[in-house]
Amino acid sequence: QVQLVESGEELVQAGGSLRLSCEVSGRAFSRYAMGWFRQAPGKEREFVARISTSGAITSYADSVKGRFTISRDNAKNALYLQMNSLKVEDTAVYYCAADDPAGDPALARVRDARVYDYWGQGTQVTVSS
Repeated sequence: QVQLVESGEELVQAGGSLRLSCEVSGRAFSRYAMGWFRQAPGKEREFVARISTSGAITSYADSVKGRFTISRDNAKNALYLQMNSLKVEDTAVYYCAADDPAGDPALARVRDARVYDYWGQGTQVTVSS
């Protein structure tokens, strides 16, 4: 099975920055489009960001656009989410996910969690006031 291993729990003050990472097992990482999702208590899992296989195409939820940046390093089988200007409302469990094989990058598709085949274990991010 393809394993996605995320970095550990984070606690940060509002206005601060964090970088999450996701390391992916196997030899097919460069064939996966990758995404980040998040889920707050009592809420549905929501789309955060998506990156194409090469990193050339990215998509973001309106709530994070301009603050968060998704990136990848195919030589390291690694995915990242740089989070700046964090808000209390960003508090959630963050999940990385792989779309295997990479499909249509249209936002209507990539925001749907059902598109993704493999998931990380989740990282708790808590933003305090």
